[in-house]
Amino acid sequence: MTMITYEDFEKVNLRSGTVVNAESFPKARNPSYKVWVDFGADIGIKQTSAQITHHYTPESLIGRSVVGCINLGERNIAGFISQFLLVGFADENKNIALITVDPNVPNGQKLF
Repeated sequence: MTMITYEDFEKVNLRSGTVVNAESFPKARNPSYKVWVDFGADIGIKQTSAQITHHYTPESLIGRSVVGCINLGERNIAGFISQFLLVGFADENKNIALITVDPNVPNGQKLF
């Protein structure tokens, strides 16, 4: 395990958000969804591609509180611009389970 400083951790911009739209992404190499998340008035709505099809349907994602890393830069994934990283943990079968917020907090809150 590589140790980092607290100043390094502060550079990782993890924010709370609410999923406002999700749809299948058949062009992706691995089973994925296109997901749009509202990160609040200051950040706005950002889009990403996420390999989360095992535990979630597009319909089950709508309204879900999630956490995203918003300062990694953009990536082009099969012609779709991914603007942030939706974060989660791998289960015992390596399927991603999203990090959620409980109780809900306002969109755009920074993780401390």
